[in-house]
Amino acid sequence: MPVGVGPWPGGPEDLPDDPRYDPDLLAHGDARNVVDVYRYWTMDAIVADLDTRRHAFHVAIENWQHDMNIGSIVRSANAFLAAEVHIIGKRRWNRRGAMVTDRYQHVRHHESVEAFAEWAEAASLPVIAIDNVEGSVPLPAADLPEACVLLFGQEGPGLSDEAVAAASGVVEITQYGSTRSINASAAAAVVMYEWCRRWA
Repeated sequence: MPVGVGPWPGGPEDLPDDPRYDPDLLAHGDARNVVDVYRYWTMDAIVADLDTRRHAFHVAIENWQHDMNIGSIVRSANAFLAAEVHIIGKRRWNRRGAMVTDRYQHVRHHESVEAFAEWAEAASLPVIAIDNVEGSVPLPAADLPEACVLLFGQEGPGLSDEAVAAASGVVEITQYGSTRSINASAAAAVVMYEWCRRWA
């Protein structure tokens, strides 16, 4: 089954003259994983349009062990229209899971938790840590400010002590089964959706 759309229908005289359209995509088709309104648009035009309506929440992820979930978290951040994604720790991360959505999503790197915390304070953004640690508040009852940073840890170890200490609140996802935790990228999607349910 073909993905996307083929070349723009009609002859050369029927091509749109809107500068947002990419001549190459108009001529050869658009097989990208984008919503229909962005078909044939250039990548820069899509990013510019997204920038006019991004949400007020940011997403941050600790990256000390090259967590494979980061790409999926970036993909979800794009789907829920996060303002920006922040990678804390190692600069390199596996982009495969992002499915090229990182091209449309602003991503910023911070060398350390301290550097990230300084940025958040300067931006007047409270940091909300997501982890099932002692003292965390269940998500349904938790305060999720409209403008904030949702901070996620790595698969397995979760958030570092330093990251938890940098947060103004700690939230856990309510669970009902036998496992102690859920996948990091799944957790990120759940919390982003909850933020959107309240604020979007």
